[in-house]
This record gives sequence, structure tokens and C-alpha cells, in this order.
Amino acid sequence: MNILYKKSPVAAALALGSNVGNSEEIFLQACKLLEDKGFSIDQRAKSIITAPVDCPAGTPDFTNSALIGCFAGTPEELLEITQSIEVELGRPADHAFHDSRTLDLDIIIFGDTVINTPRLTLPHPRAQERRFVLEPLSQIAADWVFPDTMRSVRAALDMLEK
Repeated sequence: MNILYKKSPVAAALALGSNVGNSEEIFLQACKLLEDKGFSIDQRAKSIITAPVDCPAGTPDFTNSALIGCFAGTPEELLEITQSIEVELGRPADHAFHDSRTLDLDIIIFGDTVINTPRLTLPHPRAQERRFVLEPLSQIAADWVFPDTMRSVRAALDMLEK
């Protein structure tokens, strides 16, 4: 008897950022591609406009948003998908860390996964320090908890406001 086992979907939060091109259209395209590649989107936050952080002077403002949904694969598989979508929507594969970009698509939380490898750190290592991640994410997942600190999205945002 040949039995196929399928991995159960894991709840995940993603952050979107863009400061080149029509950011809202790029976000819509990214959402469609995510769905096509197996990430089931439950909710998307309203976009916010933020000043660039740790970028060269003169860098345009960013449009930021967040998604929550489910993915029936590994965090590494989701990383492959997010990076392929970034490239497909115009971000060079060899981009510099603080370059302007058509799309930045980051995994923020992947269930209760805590990992730190050369390729992937989860939860996202700087998410709890970044208002441009926490503010949109708090619109749709304020009670979600970062599994490394056991701090909710709302609590992390509140700490930034103090």
C-alpha cells in the first residue's frame, strides 16, 4: 500500500516592503504568486508609508504591509518561494542589503519555529525592532507571539513606543 503523507499547514507571517515602482500593484502580484506557489493568504494588512531605515541618504520612502496565512512546507521551502518572487518582480538576486527595491518579502514568523542557520533565522532577527514590520502586522495579528521571546506583536510594538 502506498500512502502519501502531507505536511500540515503552518501559520506564518510575512512582511512586504517596496520603494521602487507601483508598490501596491507589486504587492498584489506578490500575493497572487504566493497563492500560486502554495502559500494560502488569510489576511493582508493595509499598507503604510515609512521613512527608510539604515539606507543611504536620498532613499525614497517605503510602502510596507504584512500577510498572515498558511504554508504546508518547510521554512526553507517558503524562503525559496519568497526569494524567487522577489526576483520575478524585479529585485536583482545579487542586491545589496540596503538597496532600494521593487519588493522585499520576508518571513517574520513561521509557526513556533526558532532556527538560526547561515541562510535563515526565524523569527526574523530584527522584526521586533522595526515599526515598519510591527505596525502593519499588528493590524492583522496583534496577538501572535514571537516564539523566541514569547512577546506578542502588540507588546513588541508597545515597547518601541516607550
